[in-house]
Amino acid sequence: MKHVNFDPELELKKARIMEEFKQDDGPGESETRGTFSDGPVAEIDESELREGIVEALKTVYDPEIPVNIFDLGLIYDIRIRDRVVEVDMTLTAPGCPVAHTFPGMVERTVAMVPGVAGAIVDLVWDPPWTPDLISEAARLELGLI
Repeated sequence: MKHVNFDPELELKKARIMEEFKQDDGPGESETRGTFSDGPVAEIDESELREGIVEALKTVYDPEIPVNIFDLGLIYDIRIRDRVVEVDMTLTAPGCPVAHTFPGMVERTVAMVPGVAGAIVDLVWDPPWTPDLISEAARLELGLI
C-alpha cells in the first residue's frame, strides 16, 4: 500500500532532525517534534530493529477497539535511517478522540526499542483506514471471520 502525503515543512523538519542527530546526541525536544533516546543506543541490524519496532507497536492498543494498532492496520509504513525511525500511521477516523495524543504515545513506544535513537510519527489520512486493513489474526480475535 503506497500513499502520498508530502508536506514540505515536515520534510524540512525531518532533514534538520537527521542532520542534528548526526552532529551531536540528537536535537532537544524543544527544538523539534519527535522522541529521541537520552541514553546510549546499541548497534543492531536493521531487520532485528524492524522486528523490535513491530513488536513494540503490537503493545499499543486502540482505545476503542481491543486490537493492537499494528494488527488493526493503522501503521502504514516504517522507515529507518541512521537508527531514527519514522512511522506513518493513521487512525480509524479523523474525529478520533485521541488524535492529538496517540501519535506521541506511539513515538515514545518506538523510541524505547533497543537500537532506536529516535522516533517520528506522521499522522496521515491518505489512504483512509477501512476495516479491510485489519490483519487476519485480529479479524479472528474480533469474531469477524
